[in-house]
Amino acid sequence: MADRTLAKEWLTKAWHDLTAARVLFDAGHYMDVIGAELQQAIEKTLKAYLAYASKKIKKTHILIEIAEYIRDYIEFSDDEIRLLLKATKYYMDEKYPIGNIEMPDKAEVGQVLEFAEKLFKKTADKLEIESFE
Repeated sequence: MADRTLAKEWLTKAWHDLTAARVLFDAGHYMDVIGAELQQAIEKTLKAYLAYASKKIKKTHILIEIAEYIRDYIEFSDDEIRLLLKATKYYMDEKYPIGNIEMPDKAEVGQVLEFAEKLFKKTADKLEIESFE
């Protein structure tokens, strides 16, 4: 049975992260901070599928792993897989500095932002969930 309520909670949190990333990007804020927000937005969007299907929410921040768990619900192109890998790196680099970390460039972060926005819309449409204020 579909758990639309829990899926909506995940998508609402994803929406908050996604809109924060958009505002920060448009304001020219730090790309590493925006990247971390984007990773969280994508992670929560993907986990909404698990919530919807009443499956265990995996405790991982590695987006490609989450994508594997939900492959029955959504498929990703090779380019989208590449963006999932980049977004995972943003989160890990922002959260756990290890030295010599390069800041992601604005063009790359812009691509991940566009992907995250499309993924969010596709997910909300597919799960038939609206309103995320």
